[in-house]
Amino acid sequence: MSTGIVLIIDDEEKLRTLLARIIRLEGYTVLEAETIKAGNKLLDKEDIDVVLCDVKLPDGNGIDFVRELRSRYGSVETILLTAYGNIADGVTAMKNGAFDYITKGDDNDKIIPLLARAMEKVQLQKRVAQLEQQVGKRYTFETILGHSSLIQEAVALARKVAPTEATVLLLGETGTGKEVFAQAIHNGSKRAAKPFIALNCSAFGKELLESELFGHKAGSFTSATKDKKGLIEEANLGTLFLDEIGEMHIDLQAKLLRVLETSEFIKVGDTKPTRVNVRIIAATNRDLQQDVDDGHFREDLFYRLNVFTIFLPSLRDRKKDIPMLAEFYLRIFSGKGNKRIEGISKEFLDRLQQHEWKGNIRELKNIIERAVILSDGPQLTVDNLPSEFQTVGLRSTGPLSAFDLASVEKLHIQRVLNHTKGNKTEAARLLNIGLTTLYRKIDEYKISYEA
Repeated sequence: MSTGIVLIIDDEEKLRTLLARIIRLEGYTVLEAETIKAGNKLLDKEDIDVVLCDVKLPDGNGIDFVRELRSRYGSVETILLTAYGNIADGVTAMKNGAFDYITKGDDNDKIIPLLARAMEKVQLQKRVAQLEQQVGKRYTFETILGHSSLIQEAVALARKVAPTEATVLLLGETGTGKEVFAQAIHNGSKRAAKPFIALNCSAFGKELLESELFGHKAGSFTSATKDKKGLIEEANLGTLFLDEIGEMHIDLQAKLLRVLETSEFIKVGDTKPTRVNVRIIAATNRDLQQDVDDGHFREDLFYRLNVFTIFLPSLRDRKKDIPMLAEFYLRIFSGKGNKRIEGISKEFLDRLQQHEWKGNIRELKNIIERAVILSDGPQLTVDNLPSEFQTVGLRSTGPLSAFDLASVEKLHIQRVLNHTKGNKTEAARLLNIGLTTLYRKIDEYKISYEA
């Protein structure tokens, strides 16, 4: 039997009751609400997985509600129901984060399979979050990989500051491992047995971020049905990691400054201060000094955060570490996928070395995961890389450039011929060109292929 909690928000009682009965027969727990307000109350109290929501409700529009759900409850998936479907609304709904958008009546037979897929996605997200939390607890300085001088210097600085109570500011591009460093610093401190709480400041608007960070009292705003601890309070005696600190609204910066200066803050809707003992580690990919000069970041907060600064190098500045990192992620993802992949081809590593890595380690991790999924052999090869890697350093036999259309066409024809094991008739069909044209291009490009 299926498991999970489904919330149906629809003001048509007969349809809502019918849907609830059908879904309960599949083994799901079903809650019902006739308005967005009533739905919000249930979302605050229950660990809901999937919301089935009507588009037109007495107190709001379901398409707009999807965006609110995404910001407040990131793991909840939403399926929108409408009596009169149209393409424009469907596109907007999907952009706002809806799992799907279906028409009442016409698509009734789709609801259960669709609900099952949405529930599967939610459960997977929860399992991944749990695994990441478990892995995060094990991050130490020994788990930070790299022999390059730049990363070793960053680790050495982090080791020195970890046992202290100093506020730390981590600077570096997106994907350079700032949260990994923050966790290692926490685990190397006297606070290691206490909570490590991470918050991405760019993931919330001003009001939501204030509530998430500082907490609120019941009744302080419409959906505040009960008291809520903020993450600062949750991190008491431990470490609070504030990623993308440069995105924090300047009004909230004043409240954070008070925490750093007095170890106290006032919850939203409260009148008395709450005291905490928390260490702050902040991170950003922005130039905070420039933001100070431009009036977007408080100068006094900048100096309070900038007690001990560590710069994390980009991956393109430590390319000698790429083979080690690639092997590490290969072991992780081949294990997860239950695949026997013994290594990585030299050409594969050469292509990795030539890439610019604007997404840094996070991008490398994604590339290796994708390659493992695509691989059917004992090692990762160039064929497992995305198309943008295929033309890097491509050697042509004529006056072709790795950046022109001819080079891309040559490589594509060669790969299709390899796929058909030299069967030119089948290759021409797949390429959607005439057989004569294929022969001409083979001769023109001097293409060799596996027969």
